[in-house]
Amino acid sequence: MTRPADKRCVVAFAAPGRQFLWAVVLAADATIAEAIEAARRQAQDADVPWESAPVGIFGEPRSRADLPADGDRIELYRPLCGDPRARRRARSGRPRKSSGQAG
Repeated sequence: MTRPADKRCVVAFAAPGRQFLWAVVLAADATIAEAIEAARRQAQDADVPWESAPVGIFGEPRSRADLPADGDRIELYRPLCGDPRARRRARSGRPRKSSGQAG
């Protein structure tokens, strides 16, 4: 019986002011969780929310049980600092218009 071919993925995490990328080689049937664990072993002391961060592949939210394909970029997401829409409104200096209709 032959072993399935390995796959190569990149695990990515962006912290304020720094981006981390870890290249990992996985078994063909490895999950996103296994890819993250392989990256964690390489990361040394990087401050990454390994267990709590939502994950995705190329910007599409995924489950840690999903199987990445060869060449996928697995991303760990951090929470946004505030609501982007509220920040945009604050920068523009305009109050938000009501979307309700007068009756």
